[in-house]
Amino acid sequence: MDVVDLARTQFAVTGSLHFLFVVLTLGLAPLVAIMHTRYAIGGNPLHERMTRFWGQIYVINYALGIVTGLVMEFQFGLSWSGLSRYAGDVFGAPLAMETLLAFFLESTFLGLWIFGWHRLPRGLHVACIWLVTLTAYASALFIMVANSFLQNPAGSAEEGGRLVLRDFGALFTNPTLVFALPHVLSAGLWAGGFVVMGASAYHLFRRTPEREFFTRSLRVGVLTAFVGSLFTVGFGYAQFGPVGDVQPDKFHGAVTGTALELMIMIGQLVQFAVMFVLAPLLIRDVLARSRWLHPLLMIMTPLPFVAAIAGWLVREVGRQPWMVYGKLSVADALTPGLTRADITASFAGFAGVLGLLALVDYVLIARAVRRGPGRVALGAADLPVAAEPVPAHSL
Repeated sequence: MDVVDLARTQFAVTGSLHFLFVVLTLGLAPLVAIMHTRYAIGGNPLHERMTRFWGQIYVINYALGIVTGLVMEFQFGLSWSGLSRYAGDVFGAPLAMETLLAFFLESTFLGLWIFGWHRLPRGLHVACIWLVTLTAYASALFIMVANSFLQNPAGSAEEGGRLVLRDFGALFTNPTLVFALPHVLSAGLWAGGFVVMGASAYHLFRRTPEREFFTRSLRVGVLTAFVGSLFTVGFGYAQFGPVGDVQPDKFHGAVTGTALELMIMIGQLVQFAVMFVLAPLLIRDVLARSRWLHPLLMIMTPLPFVAAIAGWLVREVGRQPWMVYGKLSVADALTPGLTRADITASFAGFAGVLGLLALVDYVLIARAVRRGPGRVALGAADLPVAAEPVPAHSL
């Protein structure tokens, strides 16, 4: 494997690991916001407990996902400085907007939501989690704008050996973006729904005392998975036309073809299971009582994540050998002077860090799920401070 292939493999591995965090964040954020809104309107304590429990899962995933995103940023300067020199004036703009307008705002509002329990007015507190959701979606928008530019450098022109931005609006009307963005957002709902569904099935299978809590959560998970799978598959197929017009050879490579087949197989299989098995059982109020189905629901939990990685591989590998399609090759985008030893060392470091973070994320989420809603730190009422004893000599 030469230096270029090694650098590509490094980015593929780290990008795939980072994407696992992203899809779960995009899926859980709106669910937590809806739960919190229902509690704010109706005052049902069950909705508060659902908000706090699933909100804690969201916070764990978000906190660890931040670090994986930073690793992705490092790679652009370390391995792909040629991309920055040639297309940085265009490619860097949406990335900067994602950092300044989305990421910082999202973190700020999330902090207000986390520490605002029992402190902020109820309406303002709910607004914080909705702003977290909107800024998370805005972050996804800007990232997909940047990625779509690499797929199809719309709105740019070459001057003096560099790409310059000529039409800012063209970045947001890029044909490789208009169906890809809702496809990614729907995949997030799909993944989030399956995590809620799988965790709820785990507790129902164990016959824990929190039956009503996880029966409600199971219903939320199945309905979310139904909507997510429906739109994920629909917008996935909708991309074939525009993408085929821009990159006619995208789906003919061996690696791309295999990942496309895996993605379609999982998507159609899971969509069939959700639409024609789980949803009817849910409507008949049988799913929560069908204990034999609960292990199957737990086993199905990783499938949306596998499909998401396969979809990402189709999108990225399919434009090879181009970094900016038709403009800059991957070989030319590589940082000059990099050696196999350099890439091997950074690959081991990045993959090790991200792999460890993914493992920690799984362990922390699994532990939080096992503990159940009775032991949730997020939103817990402050314990009263015990009064200090009055010294006898002061009496």
